[in-house]
Amino acid sequence: MKFKLKRGEMLKLAALSAVFAIGGKRAIQWVAGSGSSLKAEPYEPLPAGFVKKRWGMVIDMGKCADGCTVCSDACHHEHNVPTGFSGTKDEIKWIWTEKQSSIFGETQHKYNSKKDQEKPFLYMCLQCDNPPCTRVCPVKATYPRDDGIVMMDFHRCIGCRFCMAACPYGCRSFNYRDPRTGINEFNLDYPTRTAGVVEKCNFCNERVDKGKQPACVESCPEKVLTFGNLNDENSEIRQLLAEKKTIQPRPEIGTNPCVFYVV
Repeated sequence: MKFKLKRGEMLKLAALSAVFAIGGKRAIQWVAGSGSSLKAEPYEPLPAGFVKKRWGMVIDMGKCADGCTVCSDACHHEHNVPTGFSGTKDEIKWIWTEKQSSIFGETQHKYNSKKDQEKPFLYMCLQCDNPPCTRVCPVKATYPRDDGIVMMDFHRCIGCRFCMAACPYGCRSFNYRDPRTGINEFNLDYPTRTAGVVEKCNFCNERVDKGKQPACVESCPEKVLTFGNLNDENSEIRQLLAEKKTIQPRPEIGTNPCVFYVV
């Protein structure tokens, strides 16, 4: 199969590496704001009688027990994520923890306590409404579904890592070596990957399409994670967003992440 790019798209891809070499918020905003047929529509309530799905997640870290890895263990088993590479440059991450200050960036202020700034927060692909990663892939291996889930086609991925450069949140991993050598117990219901491809959280689309909750949500005993349809005013996630004060990671970038944190 041959993939053809328009001249404008080719020029944009050629300029991308130079733009990200400079770095900074303006580079991210340039990519996120560029036109593309793959642009995901922002979530908005639709007329009564028809509610288009826009999946999102709320994470309440106040409920999360220190050191608990139940959700990440469930996710990694579900998707055959190698755990044998942890702590190395070959580590693959679908759901993990990052310092609070690293996730929220400019949302934090310098007077926050050091303890708060270094508190570990659950982190994953944020399933942006306006995902810059999908715009730069030359073979459309990553793309947004109509319900907002940003997908990865492992067979189509050519390992160029443009999507990793475009993601302002660092939520994608690259298989520098065969990931199957780092898996202790295989889940035969989900495909394994090969070296040379990018992967990330997919909101458990394979479970969601069957009416199930994501593995991380289902496995959590403390109900730290809430998953649901952001377009449904009566959904649990919308009720939670209305009742609790929540924030998105780095909203100033303009990607509009669909993962929210209770603060």
